[in-house]
Amino acid sequence: MTTSSPAAGPRTPDAPGDDKTLRVLSTSDLAEIDISLADVVATVENAYRTLAAGRSDNPRKLTVKPPDGHSVSYAMLGRDGSREVVAIKTSYKHGLDRERDGQHYYTALTLYDDVTGLPVAMMDCGRIGALRTPAASALLARECARPGARSALVVGTGTQGRLALPFLLTTLPALDRLMLFGTRPEGVEAVRAELRRHFPGREAEVVTDLRAAAGAADVVVATAGPHTPAAVDASWLAPGSLSILVGHGLAPSTLHRADRVVATSEAQMRVTGTDMADAEGRLPAVDAEFPAVLAGLAQGRRSPDEHVFAYNSGLVVTDIALGHRLAQLAIAEGRGTRVPLWR
Repeated sequence: MTTSSPAAGPRTPDAPGDDKTLRVLSTSDLAEIDISLADVVATVENAYRTLAAGRSDNPRKLTVKPPDGHSVSYAMLGRDGSREVVAIKTSYKHGLDRERDGQHYYTALTLYDDVTGLPVAMMDCGRIGALRTPAASALLARECARPGARSALVVGTGTQGRLALPFLLTTLPALDRLMLFGTRPEGVEAVRAELRRHFPGREAEVVTDLRAAAGAADVVVATAGPHTPAAVDASWLAPGSLSILVGHGLAPSTLHRADRVVATSEAQMRVTGTDMADAEGRLPAVDAEFPAVLAGLAQGRRSPDEHVFAYNSGLVVTDIALGHRLAQLAIAEGRGTRVPLWR
């Protein structure tokens, strides 16, 4: 299936040709931008396809972590060849040894127009990640779920869990059983409210027996945080099921006993997926990278009965594409603060 995506569009429409002023888009600026789920999916898909065509650059991320592991920081540089935009994303999380409420997380994306050579925007990357990641999971589900998939289970009710079901319904509208496992009542209600907002009349079935729910699901999306008690084992899964790992909630056996392994990036999986390693610290080989699957250069699934494991680590080119799309919408509405950083 091929979808179109808004590509480069107008180049920073209100900036003079030599204006190097940087537009800063805050969390609140971006929160008010109206963008449809279908627009997000199309934008992310186009970024993958452009990368598969060799028109974009997505180098391996740089990682810094102190010896005690209390924080982690990443730097990611990339170029979207369809939009002709260069960007760098930084990500810093502090308090990994604490519960969610005691953690600090900051992520930012700075975009440059590679046609004019001018800055486009510096923006908070929180909403970009909150949209990009479930969109990528939904694309993985569309390409790798067994034919006729009708049921889905989401494990986790945090930022990624809240939009997982709406995005799944965007790419797999035939899903008729939507299950949710979560340990925080407020998180469960937030997921159900988000589903009703995007798909009025649809309800998420809250499950407490995780093993039974996993066995009834064609698609399992694990979005839980690192302290989750959930760990879906490979033996619980139905034949032909697809397991997508975004955060936590899947036991390593789902990866090691899978018939086929797909990753958005094998290199990134080997950096960020070490918690899924076996007793010897090894990760299995990846059978296909997702950009190649979307482009028809590799198979996401070979038969209806095989278990497919998909690792969704996110690629910076998808952040760039979606960030640029949001920046276009924000600039058109006159949002943001212009800062003469280079004067």
